[in-house]
Amino acid sequence: MSSIITADALTKEVSTGSDRLVILDHVSFAISAGESVAVVGASGSGKTTLLGLLAGLDTPTRGRVMLAGRDLGAMDEDGRARLRREAVGFVFQSFQLLPALTALENVMLPLELGGVAAARETAAALLGRVGLAARLRHYPRQLSGGEQQRVAIARAFAGPPQVLFADEPTGNLDAATGCEIVDLMFELNRDRHTTLVLVTHDEALSRRCARRLRLSAGRLEADERGAPVRLAAVAP
Repeated sequence: MSSIITADALTKEVSTGSDRLVILDHVSFAISAGESVAVVGASGSGKTTLLGLLAGLDTPTRGRVMLAGRDLGAMDEDGRARLRREAVGFVFQSFQLLPALTALENVMLPLELGGVAAARETAAALLGRVGLAARLRHYPRQLSGGEQQRVAIARAFAGPPQVLFADEPTGNLDAATGCEIVDLMFELNRDRHTTLVLVTHDEALSRRCARRLRLSAGRLEADERGAPVRLAAVAP
């Protein structure tokens, strides 16, 4: 199976006064199309930095990232932004919805930017798919945390993306709602063959993935594979 993401000796350093802080240190791996991968490790191990580099939101000090067959280091910011728009979806802990837009308009936005003619119809269908057919005209402030994350997932899959990057997507949700959101992401991962790269500190959530990349102090400590474990929702 072909690789959709390749990290080659990925290193990220930042200046702290007269010193250099190494956030990631020669991290290498490849992710195949359609895989579900959890990036795990203690706080400060470099998980979110790695996600940003893989998505082209940041640039490495050394090393290379290949995303969807493209060398991110050989592209300018406009090129990376265009590739993200064409091939990547994002789900964040903080939802990142535009407060002045309705749920429907939030999902329509990337479709309109991508020149999709039937943006409204496509967005409405996606919101129906995530259980929000009755909430199309509601603004984020009128939605619960779980509903806002469902809008964010519908927006992320509007592309539709080849890769979905999720950074602590259940961090602001209660346990039962978090399980529902994770179920939804894995359902879309399975049905659309979208590669899922999930940053989490939750070991139970990481076991939902077929593979775990374990970081420690900026290094890839382990690359673990195993059958995904389906978790039951926690009763409220």
